[in-house]
Amino acid sequence: MALVILGGPTAERVEAGLRAFEAEGWALAREPGQWTEADGVLGTCDPGVLRQADELGVRYVLVHHGPDDGAPEGTYARAHHRVEAAQLPELARRLRTRSRLLVTCLAFGFKHGPPEDAAWVVDARFLENPYWVPDLRPLNGRDEPVRRYVLDQPAALTLLDGLEATLVPLLPAYWVRGRMELTIAFGCTGGRHRSVVLAAELARRLRAVEGVDVALRARDLDPGSDPVP
Repeated sequence: MALVILGGPTAERVEAGLRAFEAEGWALAREPGQWTEADGVLGTCDPGVLRQADELGVRYVLVHHGPDDGAPEGTYARAHHRVEAAQLPELARRLRTRSRLLVTCLAFGFKHGPPEDAAWVVDARFLENPYWVPDLRPLNGRDEPVRRYVLDQPAALTLLDGLEATLVPLLPAYWVRGRMELTIAFGCTGGRHRSVVLAAELARRLRAVEGVDVALRARDLDPGSDPVP
């Protein structure tokens, strides 16, 4: 079963986060021990709780609700996910116990800001940009001409081959440490061309890996949408 430790800069932030997780069916945990009953969430503002959990070898996902708490080893500094109130319900649903690791390949545009909760962020702006090709500008990375333009660049395949070779052997280690999901984010300027192609191609490759589920999302093409399995 999953254990989330949820922190924040104030007790009020922590309490609000706990209510959001409870509303999605999570049980309240009272101490950072091994959690076996149901998906549980433990609230704290105390970095000592994290040290205690680490010493006990507890597997957990760390969520921080709100701004920086200013603690060098606090929940903000160590968080897997930093969120505001509106993001809590969706995150609570994503973190529910799964039988397999969920890997989300995300495309985004740097001009709209990087994603907060990506484990890996890959900058694709070194590739030639289809935006500057008049026939490709109105298209996006889901269209075959744009896909071919990006993947025909040797540097794109070098990036994807190297990333796949590095990432795939590490996926079991993320699972052992208690991660239920992992986001790999590709960024380009606007989030419409290069990043979409690369995210889709990595997702295609990862679907051949045993023991993981794969989702694909183009954040700035489909704002507010759920990832596509």
